[in-house]
Amino acid sequence: MAKKSGGKRKKKVESVFLVCEETGDYNYTLRRKMGGEKLRLKKYCPRLRKHTLHVEKKK
Repeated sequence: MAKKSGGKRKKKVESVFLVCEETGDYNYTLRRKMGGEKLRLKKYCPRLRKHTLHVEKKK
């Protein structure tokens, strides 16, 4: 049996963590495209129970 050629190619993605700037906790993980600038988002921090700035950090 011959292999099928074609199909969808896998996109280059990386797993990154969003780390709370105030506590240093790893609260969120994301899969995003390679490259680009670092993310800085306001997300909920469960330890502080409020929204704080989270920055991207790789594995």
